[in-house]
Amino acid sequence: MSEQHPHHIHPLDVILHKRDGLELSDEEIRAFIHGVAHKDITRARTAALLMAIFQRGLSPRELATLTDAMRTSGETFDCRPGAYVVDKHSTGGVGDKSSLLIAPIVAAAGLIDPMISGRSLGHTGGTLDKLETIPGFNTHLSLAEFGRVIAQCGFSMIGQTENLVPADRVLYALRDHTGTVESPYLIAASIMSKKLAEGLDGLVLDVKTGSGAFMRSYDQSCNLARLMVNAGEGNGTRTVALITTMEQPLGRFSGNWVEVWECVEIMRGIAHPMYADLSELSVTLAGWMLMLGGVTATADSGKAKALELLSNGAAYEKWLQMVKLQGGNVSVFDDPAAFHKPAATRVLRAERDGYLAGMDCTQVGWAVQRLGAGREVPEDSVQAHAGLEVHVKIGDRVAKGDPLMTLFTEDPPRLDVAERMLRATVQITESTPVITPLIREIIAK
Repeated sequence: MSEQHPHHIHPLDVILHKRDGLELSDEEIRAFIHGVAHKDITRARTAALLMAIFQRGLSPRELATLTDAMRTSGETFDCRPGAYVVDKHSTGGVGDKSSLLIAPIVAAAGLIDPMISGRSLGHTGGTLDKLETIPGFNTHLSLAEFGRVIAQCGFSMIGQTENLVPADRVLYALRDHTGTVESPYLIAASIMSKKLAEGLDGLVLDVKTGSGAFMRSYDQSCNLARLMVNAGEGNGTRTVALITTMEQPLGRFSGNWVEVWECVEIMRGIAHPMYADLSELSVTLAGWMLMLGGVTATADSGKAKALELLSNGAAYEKWLQMVKLQGGNVSVFDDPAAFHKPAATRVLRAERDGYLAGMDCTQVGWAVQRLGAGREVPEDSVQAHAGLEVHVKIGDRVAKGDPLMTLFTEDPPRLDVAERMLRATVQITESTPVITPLIREIIAK
């Protein structure tokens, strides 16, 4: 087994250089990542470099080069039909289904969105699991099939292919076993390499902060956002990050089918008070995408345009077209509530009068997963109709006995554990709580 590519660069020297706090050359980084992707470097040496990066960090140039080396470690996607190619990425939250709204909006505006998404893991949901509750919908397209769908309707939503960014697959698995998951440099390179492999001209990042985010600290979230913006810009992709609040589930539902149901109703113009924050976040993010793509001159006018495309049915037409092209049965959207068939439900009610003051949103996410909506390890299956509905938002006045949340599951014994988790974290106080703004900060080059 060869461990040298090019021949004059030895992987041990790369490890020692980073361990000792030296800045790696572009050639060293590219040679090491090439070896990782082609399995020419041992797992032990790969793990050693991960720990060295965890301890020493990366300069902006090193991060940009690492991101690009990972991006080009396998096949990449390039639709380049003449239109601007833009995408959005969220660092993950509870009830965060904004991708299902944003991709049809930007496609309706004439832009291209090649959205490659992930599955549920940990306390957050996965876009692919939600899409696969649509009967017949196929998320396993080849890149050629992916391109054909995009050519017809402007966007497509699939999972990562086997040959897309293979270096990240190796590094991601090792990070979990080496105590390096939390490195913001490795997180940024992982996210950005997969996004930039889509051949993007522009990227808008939704970086969550708060109790339901992976990066709970505001400062940590801002640091990660800056790293990702620099990595994107350093690779020629216009990149903007929005720091957004994740202190409670976004929108009305958290789960799988129920989140599709919510987005379909929004696209069909059906109003519900619990939809407000999801709609606001979605059109704000889409507005930045439209601005980057030159559809509008500013993000504010982009937001107005996005709201128009959402309200006039143009986004919904794009959604229906995409679902049909990927084999989905769109008749379920005629009455999404009727398609929702959980085996059991339970209502969590307020135990006192007061104001809903807060909750540990990560705990809420884990309760949704315990109901069957998510997985603790990648091999777990998920339930299509598990999840929960929120009836009040932080700051709302409640009376004793009022419904706070309704729980859904396909496995009734799961209700007890989830209810205990939720009851332990929901806070009701006599005084009105301070409400954190949904959009905290915009970070751009």
